[in-house]
Amino acid sequence: MHRINELFERKQQDVLNIYFTAGYPKLEDTRTVLKALQDGGVDLIEIGIPFSDPVADGPTIQESNMKALDNGMTMHKLFEQLEGFREEVDVPVVVMGYFNPIMQYGLEKFCKDAQRVGIDGIIVPDLPMIEYLSNLKGMFDEHGIRNTFLISPQTTDDRIKEIDNNTEGFIYMVSSASVTGAKTGISDEQVDYFKRIENMNLKNPRLIGFGISDHASFKQASSYANGAIIGSAFVKLIGQSENLSEDIQQFVKDIKGE
Repeated sequence: MHRINELFERKQQDVLNIYFTAGYPKLEDTRTVLKALQDGGVDLIEIGIPFSDPVADGPTIQESNMKALDNGMTMHKLFEQLEGFREEVDVPVVVMGYFNPIMQYGLEKFCKDAQRVGIDGIIVPDLPMIEYLSNLKGMFDEHGIRNTFLISPQTTDDRIKEIDNNTEGFIYMVSSASVTGAKTGISDEQVDYFKRIENMNLKNPRLIGFGISDHASFKQASSYANGAIIGSAFVKLIGQSENLSEDIQQFVKDIKGE
């Protein structure tokens, strides 16, 4: 069974997905961060592919993208770093990137390399549905790559149903109409949105992202979905860390309340 599907079949609640930017804080930290996240007990890992114009991301992740690019991070370098990572990391791993650098790398080459190293899925925030269905779905399916679409409070019910029908992994629920970034608490308006989606009885599992930063917000978001995604708070932590492995494992345990 596919690793993403196996995860959600085995665990329906409190699924913790943590995002980090490849090549940050230092170019060769990618594998260290991956291993430490697994050792800490994370359920799913999301690797950001650095891009010069990450439009969906707030200041913290934008800054990590710029630093990673300055460090010399490229798509080629990322696949080099991921060679053999499955020997020490068992959890599902997805990459998050914008369409332009993936297209520049070559769509088929990207899919082949992702399958070869052991990537399970992809999130492309600016990928149009028509482009996915016309040109990418068959390629992703052939190489075992699960595609994840994002929805937000402004996404119509018809669009959400279309996304649900064309998804085989999970749905990324953007918690608010904003960019990524650690925020304090979850508003009543967000709760109404979470409940609306919950009442649609979608076939795919859902993870809530944007603004999840600590144990309390993780648990609250997880009560309305299958789990949550943490990005900015984690990226900020590793940017300040003097001992990546120890600090990352402690961060994951704190989020899970262990």
